[in-house]
Amino acid sequence: MRRRLAPAALLLPFALLLTACGGNASAGTGTDTDGKGSLTLNVGDQKGGSEAILRAAGELDNLDYKIKWSTFTSGPPLLEAVNAKAVDIGGVGNTPPVFAAGAGSKISVVAAWHGTSKGDAVLVPNDSKLTGPAQLKGHSVAVAQGSSANYQLVASLRKAGLSLADVKVKYLQPADALAAFTSGKVDAWAVWDPYTSQILQAKQGRVLTTGDGVTNGLTFQVAAPGALKDKKKAAAIDDYLQRLRRAYKWVYSHETEWAKVWAKETGLPEDVALAAVKRTYTTRVAVAVDKQLIASEQEIADTFTSLKLIPGKVDFGKFVDTRFNGDLPASTSAPRPAEG
Repeated sequence: MRRRLAPAALLLPFALLLTACGGNASAGTGTDTDGKGSLTLNVGDQKGGSEAILRAAGELDNLDYKIKWSTFTSGPPLLEAVNAKAVDIGGVGNTPPVFAAGAGSKISVVAAWHGTSKGDAVLVPNDSKLTGPAQLKGHSVAVAQGSSANYQLVASLRKAGLSLADVKVKYLQPADALAAFTSGKVDAWAVWDPYTSQILQAKQGRVLTTGDGVTNGLTFQVAAPGALKDKKKAAAIDDYLQRLRRAYKWVYSHETEWAKVWAKETGLPEDVALAAVKRTYTTRVAVAVDKQLIASEQEIADTFTSLKLIPGKVDFGKFVDTRFNGDLPASTSAPRPAEG
């Protein structure tokens, strides 16, 4: 079944709550299903994420198991669902697994992609007097707590000689942050694509700084340990990851085609979708979950521990599963060049 989000979904938070997430209205109920068979793989997704790529590439055909999709506004609530066993696997950025690990959640990083971080940006209104991250001191910045943008903001401030304490952080999920940004209620917004491309294409703001060169550019698929212990589900996860890797390769040579499908699926304007594809999604290459990856994520964890945003020391190596690496290249392998 094909899921479509109305254009209003760009401005309003998802109304439906996956009760296993608890708290925020951050997930659509998983009523959309692909495939056939007695086994169901519950997959968490974000707007314009795995499902869109898989569908456009034809990788949702000939499934001998079912995929039941649930949609989340960002990585942290998705991982809450993984921890609660409501989701077997889902895609997130580089920071949500660190916060989940810090909370003692039952998660395992099972796959990774390395891309540029040019779509991870701190945005300001067009008429803002700010010209660099060092000038953010004393200003309000919206960001989704525990998201990849959260670390990108920290890292960008640190590079500029500032800390989170130097800015007025407003923790908002993307839909609320978008409304706050466009109405002038915050001075800046730290976010990721396609929101970055949405603001730029609509000429509602400009880039103050990006995560390029300050963040690791990694994105993950994260699974529930319980699902990995189930041989049949583990086999389905293996197949799912192979399909996802093939889909990303397909996108490299079908940018425009995928952008049109993605726009139709999500309600994004086609120019926004294509800009995000070129700036972010076609730069990602599948890489191994390896020691370099663990060390890079450990640095993020240690940063948030030092900021007391994570209560204690995190051993990130305990939250990975390398069984699906195969012959993938190292996590430090260069991403494809961004076109946007």
